[in-house]
Amino acid sequence: MRKTTDLSAFRNHHFKPGGFLKRGIWYLVNFMIFDSAWIPFSYLKVLILRFFGAKVGKHVVIKPNVNIKYPWFLEIGNHTWIGEKVWIDNLGKVSIGDNCCISQGAMLLTGNHNYKKPTFDLVVEPIHLEDGVWVGAQSVVCPGVRCENHSVLTVGSVATRNLKSYSIHQGNPAKSLKSREIH
Repeated sequence: MRKTTDLSAFRNHHFKPGGFLKRGIWYLVNFMIFDSAWIPFSYLKVLILRFFGAKVGKHVVIKPNVNIKYPWFLEIGNHTWIGEKVWIDNLGKVSIGDNCCISQGAMLLTGNHNYKKPTFDLVVEPIHLEDGVWVGAQSVVCPGVRCENHSVLTVGSVATRNLKSYSIHQGNPAKSLKSREIH
């Protein structure tokens, strides 16, 4: 007889993302300021992220309707842009380098589940976007992926493996197409 998934047995006691009060306050702030169109000012958002423990560089642009799970697991470099409706689902560390662009509707996902276990255990792995990376609109960066310097993930693509430096990657799963030339 084959084993089956038993979600009633799911436990993630090992996962400690922060205290209940801290997460609750962040949930409200994220909902009212980040994941809404009411506050379009990046400067205010950067200050709030820093207050909640994020490391954020200079001249960062954060558009409306951005959803950030836990800012205390987030690092953003200088001159980086985060587009509308980006979801940074950072159950673990997400580091974004200098001069990166994360386009509209992109998702950075650090969490997944072990589908081989009946308990569907939570698995968390970091994401690293090195300097000059462009994550295209509606694309997905999966847990444990490193996007090397100046790599590009094109619109609607899914990065399940590391992206090579100065390469353009496309598809699901994303594959390297050609070299990125900057003139």
